[in-house]
Amino acid sequence: MAFVTPLLFAADIILMLVFDLKGGDATSLVSGTAVLIMCIGAFLSFGSHALEKVTLYVTDGFLFAIRIFAPVIIIGAFFFLGGDGISHILGDQFQRGILNDWAIWLARNTPLNKYMAAVLQMAVGSLTGLDGSGFSGLPLTGALAGTLGSAVHASVPILASLGQITAIYVGGGTIVPWGLIPVAAICSVNPLELARKNLLPVFIGFAATFLVACLLL
Repeated sequence: MAFVTPLLFAADIILMLVFDLKGGDATSLVSGTAVLIMCIGAFLSFGSHALEKVTLYVTDGFLFAIRIFAPVIIIGAFFFLGGDGISHILGDQFQRGILNDWAIWLARNTPLNKYMAAVLQMAVGSLTGLDGSGFSGLPLTGALAGTLGSAVHASVPILASLGQITAIYVGGGTIVPWGLIPVAAICSVNPLELARKNLLPVFIGFAATFLVACLLL
């Protein structure tokens, strides 16, 4: 089983590339392979009691998933309010999420120079990252970089990179607890505690990134 398991998952990767499997299809392939490996291992280990063990393992898996991801139901509400999902909650008259509204307000009310543009990019990137995805705000930070770069004669790629870094680091699984749930579940740690421990190193990284960006602008 130690050799078969990585070989089967490697075969999954090959099948995804050959048949261009993405999204739900790729997920079904990987999860089906995992179930198949579990069944094979159960039959090799327990023989006639394998079916009972498979049922037990599946039950344990569902209980673990419910226990770990139940908070996502509540957290998901904040996620959808922050992004485009707000249209499904409050109606079609709301086309942008709350976090994007905050970002646009900052863009319209902040005095501009090269360094303030860098601060604004980091603020907007951080706000858009609060929804937990880390990537939903990239179109906004990219468009803002183009606008600010032209207005203050700064490097557009540097500003775009600055906004991208902050958006991904805030929302992509470092200091936003709801972005840490999968990792915390696998490692059996508290996502809030993990986010708290990440605050200092991430903020130090942000400060260093800002200083380098100011030199390159």
